[in-house]
Amino acid sequence: MNYLFILAIGIGIVAGLRSLTAPAVVAWAAHLGWLSLSGSSLAFMGSTVVVAIFSLLAIGELIADKMPKTPRRTSLVPLLTRIVTGGLCGASLCAAANQSLLVGALLGGTGAVIGAFAGYDIRRRLVSKLNTKDLLIAIPEDLIAIGLAWFLVSR
Repeated sequence: MNYLFILAIGIGIVAGLRSLTAPAVVAWAAHLGWLSLSGSSLAFMGSTVVVAIFSLLAIGELIADKMPKTPRRTSLVPLLTRIVTGGLCGASLCAAANQSLLVGALLGGTGAVIGAFAGYDIRRRLVSKLNTKDLLIAIPEDLIAIGLAWFLVSR
C-alpha cells in the first residue's frame, strides 16, 4: 500500500509540472486496461471521449506552456487546476487498486503542489544558471513529465 501512495504522490507531481499530461496519461492507461477503473466512480476516465479530450488538452498545454504570456503555474488558477487534476489522477490510481479515492485525491493534490512549486523553481534556476532560453529547459521538462507519468501508470 505504501507503494501505491508513492505512485499517487508521483502522478500528482506530474500534474504539478504539466496539469493536463497526468490525466491524459491516466486516461490512456485506463483505456488500454493498465488501470482497472470499471465499477468505480472514475470508470469514465477510460472512455474514448475522455481520452480524446485530455489528450488534446495536454497537447495544447504543452504548446501554451512555451508562450511568454502563459501565467506561472504557481499563480492561483493554474495551481488550483494542478491540484484538481493531481487529485483526480491520484484517486484513479487508488481506485484501480481498490483503495480509498479520498486518500488518493489528497495524495495526488499534495503531489501537485510539490510538483508545481519545485518544477517552477528548478526551471527558473536552470534558465538562470545556464543562461539559456526558457524553451531549452521547458522541452526536457515536458519529456520528464510524460515519461514519469507513463512509468507511474505502468506500475
